[in-house]
Amino acid sequence: MSEPWTPRLPATRKMPVSRRDFLKVGVAAGGGLFLGFAIPSARGAKLGVAHDPAFSPNAFIRIARTGAVTLIMPQVEMGQGVYTSIAVILAEELDVRLATVTLEAAPPNDALYGNPALGFQVTGGSTSIRAFWMPLRRAGAGARAMLIAAAANDWKVDPAACGTAAGEVVHAASGRRLSYGSLVDRAARLKPPANPTLKTPKEFRMIGTVVPRLDTPDKVTGKALFGIDALPPGVKFATLMASPVLGGKVIRVDDAAARAIPGVRQIVVLDDLVAVVADHTWAAKQGLDALNIVWEDGPNAHVTTEEILEQLKAASERSGAVAKSVGDVAKELGGAERVEARYHVPFLAHAPMEPMNCTVHVRADGCEIWVGNQVITRAQATAAEITGLPKDKVIVHNHLLGGGFGRRLEVDGIAKSVRIAQKVDGPVKVIWTREEDIQKALYRPFYFDRFEASLAGGKITAWKHRIAGSSVLARWAPPAFVNGIDSDAVEVAVDLQYDVPNLHVEYVRQEPSGIQTCFWRGVGPTHNIFVTESFVDELAHKAGKDPVRFRRDQLGKAPRLLACLDLVASKAGWGQVLPKRAGRGVAVQYAFGSYLATVAEVEVDEHGEVYVRRCVCAVDCGIVVNPDTVVAQLEGGIIFGLTAALHSEITLAKGRVQQSNFNNYRMMRINEAPKIEVHLIPSVEAPGGIGEPGTAAAAPALANALFAATGVRLRKLPVDRHALAAGTAA
Repeated sequence: MSEPWTPRLPATRKMPVSRRDFLKVGVAAGGGLFLGFAIPSARGAKLGVAHDPAFSPNAFIRIARTGAVTLIMPQVEMGQGVYTSIAVILAEELDVRLATVTLEAAPPNDALYGNPALGFQVTGGSTSIRAFWMPLRRAGAGARAMLIAAAANDWKVDPAACGTAAGEVVHAASGRRLSYGSLVDRAARLKPPANPTLKTPKEFRMIGTVVPRLDTPDKVTGKALFGIDALPPGVKFATLMASPVLGGKVIRVDDAAARAIPGVRQIVVLDDLVAVVADHTWAAKQGLDALNIVWEDGPNAHVTTEEILEQLKAASERSGAVAKSVGDVAKELGGAERVEARYHVPFLAHAPMEPMNCTVHVRADGCEIWVGNQVITRAQATAAEITGLPKDKVIVHNHLLGGGFGRRLEVDGIAKSVRIAQKVDGPVKVIWTREEDIQKALYRPFYFDRFEASLAGGKITAWKHRIAGSSVLARWAPPAFVNGIDSDAVEVAVDLQYDVPNLHVEYVRQEPSGIQTCFWRGVGPTHNIFVTESFVDELAHKAGKDPVRFRRDQLGKAPRLLACLDLVASKAGWGQVLPKRAGRGVAVQYAFGSYLATVAEVEVDEHGEVYVRRCVCAVDCGIVVNPDTVVAQLEGGIIFGLTAALHSEITLAKGRVQQSNFNNYRMMRINEAPKIEVHLIPSVEAPGGIGEPGTAAAAPALANALFAATGVRLRKLPVDRHALAAGTAA
């Protein structure tokens, strides 16, 4: 690209989209072709078309007289590579060079920029490519057809005799060429095609090829702008301390020592938090450390992890809402020897590398926010509610995100920042310390699972799974919590890919005391794939069968997943002899629209320390837009998942989170990272999601490998090294 790249700031669940809803056309401001595609939201909203330059459909493309192409992008870039992949999809069907495409971050507007897979403006659930794959292709193909028609009219030839190449319309018979830029005014006067012809996969020139990330150069040189980089004129810096116990309140604050620190300008005391405002972040942090705050802990002052575990165990003994029931599980289990198991997984924090931050300027006539967030319409609505301003008076500038993992699907930090900014004259940048983020956050839910199953002839004949845990959806998207079922909490569990004739899945909602839960790089699947694939491994052992063979024999109705399993077993050298206390473990999954099989290879020393030697993945995620992105996402997801399985756990004592920073909430280090191999299976199916599957794959493959190496079956996380050393599960 000719200029440094930054997103410019403006001054599983498929939805059918009618072809006539896609292509809208008008004259862009300043001249050129204004091409929009309307996408129906989950509320069924459909927008009309107008030739007003100010008209903004759900998402739109502008083609300037210079030939430059601009896409207003409702999805956010948080390291997953979506800006590059989306640009590739558009450039492919429009038939332009990728360097001519620029993406602009969309302003907040659910009706205009709603994610068609989720119903409002949100980046999450590994939906970006899945949701916009067909809308972008049809819009690009429609624009290309209109430009061809405009050129054919000029040349007085049949449009079928014309083609396109790199931003030009070409008439091969005469050798004539016209650039898109020279045609846009005439194309804008034409009627959009109702059914534009899409390229076939065989015609793709960019989709499926390795394309360098558009954002990498600016991230390397420091030119890319994240939320933490926002510096509006006159900005002050703040950091905060909230109540250490959920629901606690401030009783009193002695701020004399803090006010004496050079650079400290203001102490903001609210009912549940205290913030120090200063000339720079270091002064703000020093001031915060110097405060003497007395807290009223409130009703959660004595909550412990052990208490929450007992709550979940008790809940798991109750009958739950039935998420899925096939066959007669009770009869089958009643007439056979049962295999039973109990599993649980802990609370987990997100710890994104870019500290949580939000810059806010509240004025009497408006509010301006600079942030990196996955749900900016919620950010806008939250600020409007707190300030009492109309939503159109709240401007949100969304930036690149330095990691999201679900944490930036929340707006609690934005709410706190707005409340602080109301007390400050001018803009204020609020930055969370790592300790504040880890100890006062929202967490991946704690789950407790009960399994019962029966075997006959080396196959599973009955399967019963009861899940107890909090419901993120009931809080985050109440309409999605239906008949007592959190569809995310039971995801994968209700869509077990094995040929099981009798299957019953229940969900018991149990909200933990003293803690709030939220999404975490694939909540339901990261939990359910671990527990189901671990239990399947138990059943394979009980049946006396090789774990790969046991799975292969029961995947007859899932040929794409079976192909992944066969490939990963071959590439991982399944069955080859390993040294003593080394083992391989396998896990398969269908989640986020993608099929994945993973083999982990581990060694365990006599002290129970784990060395992950190798992870091998085979994935069928449909058509691959950019192979490098898929590989990178799986590599990063596996590291993220292994980190959690090996090290991560949020625990409570006296209502307080015990972990505080990377010293006791550890990340996997470079020297611990395994060799990771990713093998992509070619496909012509629609793309699946890829941001979260790698995370979900890591824990079960690891746990099954540890069993193969030591004979110890771990039914809880993180990995218990004492149990591995002793040879007995705790």
